Amino acid sequence: MSAPSGYRPNELLSRLIGFRLFSVQFVMDSVQLRFDGPTDDLPVLNCDVLPSVERAGELLSPGDLGYADGLCAFIPQCVEATAERTGVGLRLEFDGGAIVVHPRREDVIGAEIGLLEGFTDGRWMCWRPGEDSFEDLA
Repeated sequence: MSAPSGYRPNELLSRLIGFRLFSVQFVMDSVQLRFDGPTDDLPVLNCDVLPSVERAGELLSPGDLGYADGLCAFIPQCVEATAERTGVGLRLEFDGGAIVVHPRREDVIGAEIGLLEGFTDGRWMCWRPGEDSFEDLA
């Protein structure tokens, strides 16, 4: 199955609003953010580029002291808002902070930045450098 044609930024990502982050799994050089919520959907955002964490006016990047704790501190909060656009990348907002996926070009190692899947209707999206909301990383 391929990503839907006519993709509109934030259309799929915004479906995470109201979903609870229940798991953060570090898998070698990536992280999986798992959600549950008000529907039968069990979305997973696979971040092939590690996201940044914004909390209390502080920005934590991968490798910073407290980074993993800062990311896990969003468990079990619900997503309150999302944003997806060029120059911003992907942004999941929670009470008191946000998870942001917008790497620098030199931080992109593979062909993909992230993948959102796990919706019962089969919808999914894969973000790549130079495409969609990451066209600024071309």
